[in-house]
Amino acid sequence: MKTKFLFLTIKMYALLILLFTPIFAAENISSKKLSSRNDSPGKTFVNSINQTFVYIMPGTFLMGSPETEYGRYDDEIQHRVTITKGFYLQTTEVTQGHWNEVMEHKPWHRQDFVKEGDQYPAVYISYSDMQEFIRRLNSKEGTEKYRLPTEAEWEYACRAGSQTRYSFGNDKQELSKNAWIDKNTFYVGEKYPHQVAKMKPNVWGLYDMHGNVYEVCLNWYYDYSSEKLTDPKGPIKGDFRVSRGGCWRDDSETSGCRAAIRHRIGVNDSNSYLGFRLVKEN
Repeated sequence: MKTKFLFLTIKMYALLILLFTPIFAAENISSKKLSSRNDSPGKTFVNSINQTFVYIMPGTFLMGSPETEYGRYDDEIQHRVTITKGFYLQTTEVTQGHWNEVMEHKPWHRQDFVKEGDQYPAVYISYSDMQEFIRRLNSKEGTEKYRLPTEAEWEYACRAGSQTRYSFGNDKQELSKNAWIDKNTFYVGEKYPHQVAKMKPNVWGLYDMHGNVYEVCLNWYYDYSSEKLTDPKGPIKGDFRVSRGGCWRDDSETSGCRAAIRHRIGVNDSNSYLGFRLVKEN
């Protein structure tokens, strides 16, 4: 009788192993797929005005910063965000060269704190100027897919799978090796935004997500909550737009270039600190 019971028990264990092994295996495979997408840039394309875009896969991340993060502000409440649709993001800020392919005027010409040249960021551009550039580019290419990134898309791409202060880690002393800030521009007599793509990109192939120029986002500024969100676009109206990423006048001590930091800007603001990069919807 004992032998029969032992035999049945062994059969039950064997059946359980057979039933659940595929589930465990599938979970392991899924986990590997999820982590591997953060290891390297996606596919790229170059458009008609020589802007390079890289594909950003959909995913979930923690937006904002933990309360323990050095230099944190109260408007960075951490919350889980899911991006359900992949998109293409420009690998650099829009340059003067890109701008000149579409627009007739040069807003930065003869302005202070600017160096002119095709590889320098287009600056002294207001939000409405950016929208006009986008409208003309869409018309030129016969599409409606170019736009500014949402704030959530921007931070998701900036972090590139990281949860640290910067996409490359937490050490503020490393910032000047990875971004144009006051230490390697203003204080060495180079008082202007620098050429794009001269610093190291993040692991998704995006340049200058920290420093150089603030990058304007699509949505209005709003207060975060801890609520989980899916594809957030912010309120339909507001008093300020949002810019992200910091600029060449920020320093490592004030934490102005952190992945989570948010800057409010007026709709008519334009200066040598403010630029943009584009999304093209997939």
